[in-house]
Amino acid sequence: MFGASNQEVRAIRSRVFLGLFGTLLAAAAGTVVGQYVPPTLAMLLMFVEIAMVFVASFVSRRRTVGWGFVLGFSVISGITLTPILAYYTQTIGVQMVREAFIVTAAAFAVTAFVGSRKSLDFSWLGNLVFAGLIVLLGLGVVSFFIPFPTGLDFVYTYLGIAVFIGYLLFDVNRLTRYGVPAERVPMVVLQLYLDFINLFLFILRLFGLSVRTRN
Repeated sequence: MFGASNQEVRAIRSRVFLGLFGTLLAAAAGTVVGQYVPPTLAMLLMFVEIAMVFVASFVSRRRTVGWGFVLGFSVISGITLTPILAYYTQTIGVQMVREAFIVTAAAFAVTAFVGSRKSLDFSWLGNLVFAGLIVLLGLGVVSFFIPFPTGLDFVYTYLGIAVFIGYLLFDVNRLTRYGVPAERVPMVVLQLYLDFINLFLFILRLFGLSVRTRN
């Protein structure tokens, strides 16, 4: 696709964003199903979800993943999101959860618009956001055993937001500048879906921290 025309790149990009919309709908359906899933099964599905991410990363080096895999992952992701959404709904209210989603959608729209400018090159972000992701994972493991003080919790949350906005810029810009073969569209959709959901979770976390510090 390095030699693809602007029209071909735009067509592929449209398919990607349409696919992303489909994954978000599948995740929404998963949150409905998740209300009836026992906690033990939800925990098991969380491990399945993590395993699917690793499988997709490994498989994508040799072959592409299909739409069935991506949509199935989205549904499972929606199920595992249900307890998190329930927690925030109880602690900060339904309205603020909705506002967090709206802020995420707006941030995605602005970031995608900037990233889709072919005159801009965000390839330099690749190594930077990957390093940021490693730091996030390390801090996440530490916080599992040692709760963060409020100040460090805010730093961790802002870092998470910055990392996934960076990933959105990088992924959309790479798609715009170089395109992807049609068979790799599902994998790109999966990457953008993960960017979007993780950004949403960190923005939700920020809303929760803000309410907690005010009370």
